[in-house]
Amino acid sequence: MDASSQFQDTLPVSSDALLAQLEAWGLSYVLHDHVPLRTVEDAKSVEAGMEVPGEAAFRIKNLYLRDKKKRNYLVTLEQDREIDLKALGAQLGVGNLSFGSADRLLENLGVRPGAVTPLAMINGAEKGVRFFMDDAVKDADVIYMHPLVNDRTVAMEISALWAFLEKIDVTPEFLEMGRD
Repeated sequence: MDASSQFQDTLPVSSDALLAQLEAWGLSYVLHDHVPLRTVEDAKSVEAGMEVPGEAAFRIKNLYLRDKKKRNYLVTLEQDREIDLKALGAQLGVGNLSFGSADRLLENLGVRPGAVTPLAMINGAEKGVRFFMDDAVKDADVIYMHPLVNDRTVAMEISALWAFLEKIDVTPEFLEMGRD
């Protein structure tokens, strides 16, 4: 199975259910449908169609990581940020990190590879996943992210993302990555 909305009913929380929950909580977003995106390069190919002139957008890449003690982490970074997993593990104070398997990703965040997103913390919160976010998000007005599937992107005001995380009782830990 791929990570598109075609298979969303096989996820713990479907994309449609997530979007309905956002609406029920009064959290606004703009939904963009597109071809399935698996990489930052794929995302860049459709971003021009989503751009809003003058908008300070935070475009992301997401890493599902595990440490040797089998603890799980979701790390959201600015999409062009270079990352060294060894240095990141030291910065987080958790030692060596590696990418989690597709099975563990589905078990802990409720998504498939290619659809990893901060919104997956709706599942990750109860699984004890720690959420780290690039502090560059603080300079943005809007964040673009997948709503649990990779053929949709939501543009959401940063304040709405904070409200979402508060609703699911998740406090992001910020990574000082140095701003450009």
